[in-house]
Amino acid sequence: MLEASESESEPLLKPKKWSTLTISDDEFAKDARQRTKVNVKYEPKLSTFSPQKLAIIMCVLLVEMCERMAYYGVIANLVLYCTSVLDYTSNTATTISLVFSGTVYFIPIIGGYIADAWSSRFNVIFGSGLIYFCGLFSLLSSSIEYSSVFDDPDNEMQTEGRRTFYILGLVLVAIGTGGIKANVGPFGAQQVQDLGADAVQIYFNWFYFFVNAGGLVAFTAIAYVQQNISFAWGFLIPILSMFLALILLNVARQKYIYKEGEGSVLGSVFRICGQGICRQSPFIDGKRRMFDSARREYGGGFDSFTVDGVIAILRMLPVFFFVIMFWAIYSQMQSTYFLQGERMDLSLGSVLIPVAFLNAFNTVAVLIIIPVLDRLVYPCFKRLGRPLSYLQRIGFGFLLSASSVFLAGGVEIERKKHLGFHQVVGKESFYAANVSVFIQAPQFFLVGAGEAFTSIAGYEFAYTQAPKTLQGAIMGVFLATNGLGSYLSTAILAIVEAVTKDDPWFPDDINKGKAEYVFFLFGGLMILFFLGYIPIARWYKYQEYLTDEEVKAKAKARGPDNEQLDQQEYEHSNTFF
Repeated sequence: MLEASESESEPLLKPKKWSTLTISDDEFAKDARQRTKVNVKYEPKLSTFSPQKLAIIMCVLLVEMCERMAYYGVIANLVLYCTSVLDYTSNTATTISLVFSGTVYFIPIIGGYIADAWSSRFNVIFGSGLIYFCGLFSLLSSSIEYSSVFDDPDNEMQTEGRRTFYILGLVLVAIGTGGIKANVGPFGAQQVQDLGADAVQIYFNWFYFFVNAGGLVAFTAIAYVQQNISFAWGFLIPILSMFLALILLNVARQKYIYKEGEGSVLGSVFRICGQGICRQSPFIDGKRRMFDSARREYGGGFDSFTVDGVIAILRMLPVFFFVIMFWAIYSQMQSTYFLQGERMDLSLGSVLIPVAFLNAFNTVAVLIIIPVLDRLVYPCFKRLGRPLSYLQRIGFGFLLSASSVFLAGGVEIERKKHLGFHQVVGKESFYAANVSVFIQAPQFFLVGAGEAFTSIAGYEFAYTQAPKTLQGAIMGVFLATNGLGSYLSTAILAIVEAVTKDDPWFPDDINKGKAEYVFFLFGGLMILFFLGYIPIARWYKYQEYLTDEEVKAKAKARGPDNEQLDQQEYEHSNTFF
């Protein structure tokens, strides 16, 4: 446990330990009151809106912006780099892009669990950043023209060698970004959580604003350098960005509010599920509820608060399931939308803009919409007595994403009517349409608008509804829906390719296929997911989000005669809400 000091130079943490035991059925049988946990109560040393407090939060937000700039700098022209430098086919390059994107969002489950169970969020973020830096260096190594550097035409890396360095770099970047992604959001929210749910909502809105600010730089400046100057210089910028992120993370190191890993109850979750499934629950008020058999009062091994926390987690999973299809559509921006854009007119006056530049419309949509929602739309609905819930906002994002792929299908039909000239992109030549690539802008903007609703609300939903001892892991599970979306997209494209082999919808050269049918398929699936999501959203019951101060006030209201019960009430509430 991290030790606190009265000095302002020490982390803002005042730990207090209660009796701790390792969870086991034998020990529970001996003493039903003892629990496995370390509770941390802390008081911020800084005033709520002091400049120093805002500077601390800004450090976290800038770390995320730099990390996203590095990540999107890697993925912006991934397909183009794979086809023009590494000699992969378009379909293989698309698969690499989708698998990488999917893996990046699976790693957060592990990163969140490590922070919850064994370490602190700060340590996991910093360690992951170092791994990330090594991965970016490997990507740079795969792109350097060594014959020019050493002025020796025989001193050049072969394609297989470049592929090896590149794939190794992608693996390390996936590990690094996964560890950061699961923890930097909750770590920042940790700095403001005692201000209440509204402060957490504002924080996540601006957190996502900075995410997209980093993406905007990557999809414009970095993508331009990679496509029109050199991939080596284009991969150097993400390295510098990640280096800056590590510096910014440490600038406020002595002023952060730290909460050491409180211990993840992930193992207990699986044991509770096992008892609930394998043992028969008793009838209570004429009903038999599955997880009652895991409660200690009915012969199980766990107290009711722990069981209720597990039930709360399981009730969140159906929501996460339906979010997967949203991310499947989101992943089209770096895959099918990119292939579509390569075969359109990229000229803007005398400049050939990067294909990835269209992603800027996605980020611009988010950057514009977030302040509008935060300062105008959400407060307006709240004043009217009809505040938009997390799940309502998520569902609205589903409809916007479906609109994007339907529109992309229409663009594809129009594009193929105007094929007429050859265009060089990077080192490749494409037979392109005499239609400006900017006709794609609305489909990117719609994805961004959907992201402003679905993704931000999903972050808030995962953070406020999860037990505190599982916040990192649950945040990782939510992020994993993004990865599952990329994998689902890969699977859909593979199935389409196999089923339509005689009359291909999505061949290596989409000019010879029917990609519009693929876009319509994605849109139809999103509508089906939305219809299935409606009853889940209507039936979900929200857990009350309480700050530490609210929990203690609620406990004191019970009166001094139940002091021991009050302390347990605080412990359990602090754990699960």
